[in-house]
Amino acid sequence: MIGRKKKEKKGKKEKLEKDSTKSIGSSGNFIVRIISKFYNSKIGMRIREVFEWIYKRIEKSIRFELMVVFGICFFLSFMFYGFANNMLSQNKTITNLEYNIGEIQSEANNIAKRLSGEYGEEIDGLKDETKIKGILEQNYNEKTKIYITDLDGKILYKINGEFQEKLDIYAVIDKSNSVVEDGDERVFLYPVNIGQDRAYLIYFKIPTPYISYDYYVDKNSFLALFLSVIMFISIFIIITNKKMKYIEEIVSGVTVISNGNLSYRIEEKGKDEIKKLAENINNMAFEIENRIEGERRAEKTKSELITNVSHDLRTPLTSVMGYIGLVKDGKYENEGIMKEYLNIAFNKSNQLKELIEDLFEYTKLNNKGIVLEKTKVNIVEFLSQIIEEYIPVFEENEIEVVKKFVDEKSIVEIDAGKMVRVFENLFSNAIKYSFKPGQVKISSYESEGFVNIVINNRGENIPKEKVDRLFDRFYRVDEARNSNTKGSGLGLAISKNIIELHSGSIWAECIDNDVSFFIKLKSIRH
Repeated sequence: MIGRKKKEKKGKKEKLEKDSTKSIGSSGNFIVRIISKFYNSKIGMRIREVFEWIYKRIEKSIRFELMVVFGICFFLSFMFYGFANNMLSQNKTITNLEYNIGEIQSEANNIAKRLSGEYGEEIDGLKDETKIKGILEQNYNEKTKIYITDLDGKILYKINGEFQEKLDIYAVIDKSNSVVEDGDERVFLYPVNIGQDRAYLIYFKIPTPYISYDYYVDKNSFLALFLSVIMFISIFIIITNKKMKYIEEIVSGVTVISNGNLSYRIEEKGKDEIKKLAENINNMAFEIENRIEGERRAEKTKSELITNVSHDLRTPLTSVMGYIGLVKDGKYENEGIMKEYLNIAFNKSNQLKELIEDLFEYTKLNNKGIVLEKTKVNIVEFLSQIIEEYIPVFEENEIEVVKKFVDEKSIVEIDAGKMVRVFENLFSNAIKYSFKPGQVKISSYESEGFVNIVINNRGENIPKEKVDRLFDRFYRVDEARNSNTKGSGLGLAISKNIIELHSGSIWAECIDNDVSFFIKLKSIRH
């Protein structure tokens, strides 16, 4: 029996717990539904739009961000000021000793009104002694003296008064108007109409002292204000701490860059003006680094130019001087050998002349010192003509020319004289480095508004790092600069400058033993 009761109690307890859990869960779900409903309402959407707008402005403008931060700090400091002012305030009490003067005056005024019949009491003039004394005796007190006099001051009735028959009305009036100490006897004089008679009510009474208390709150506003200022500064530092650290990162980055580490880059964070500042500093460092690298490359190229020119001029010049010296000194066996020496010297002199002319032309092209005289030309016919002129050279070097022109009429606007130099350089290059006997394939086609020209030959494989440098001035695949390899090393560099003056592009590719040069020029359609 006892066990059953315990089980019943336990079951009731578990049921109550389940009911309370369900109640809490249902109330929680209700709150979630209310919040969700408000979130998806028009007002909620407007509020979200406002917050999104503020967030975007904060992200993009440091000035707006500071305004919002300042507003938040001011609001929180203002709230803290009110809280601190209340917390630091003290309730204080002032004890006052006061006298019931107002109460005395009220008593005198009340008696005067009763005698005048204002409270509905009917008194038949000054002769109605019973009613008059009844009213006066109701206000009897040992500290009170009450007189009723006629207009001349003759005492008609008195309560607790002195033994005299008449009062000096003017002296009484004087006394009632004079300033007296708080504890001194007070006198009040009222003219009254008792029935048809006129009289004076003169009321004397000594005030009764009593203690009163004044309560006030003593607020320490200065301390609260001081704490609020500290609160404002603390919140401002906390909120702006991340931004200030980022500014410190920028300052440190600028210091690193100014010390010569131009490869250092400041991390770009956020979307505001500070991020743009970091971006501009990085761009500045990048530009300075590129300029310095360019100057270094220019200085290196200048040194290489001097070295290469010296080498390329010295070799043929040495030969010229050597053979002319032999002729001058008569160190030849017969006239035939002398002519042979002079012929070699002449060929070397021509080689010197070509080198100097190439160097002069490259300098003019590189410094934009040449003005192109452009005309509209059918590039297929133009190429065919140059190839025909070069056929003897190809045949002499056991090279077969294979032409493949997809579009028979491809119009371009070029300086024909300069472009002849480009193709002569490329044909000479193909002949020089082709396997012999071999083939040179020349093709052209149009694509996406451009005319593409390809000159292909089979020769020794050129590594990619060397292919990328083929158009550098004085660069030769033969890095030993073998004097048996003819050419100034400026042909491809000159070709590149001419093509770029035509707003075109030129490049080379090498796959296994296939070497190809590509030219891309703007097509003009009628």
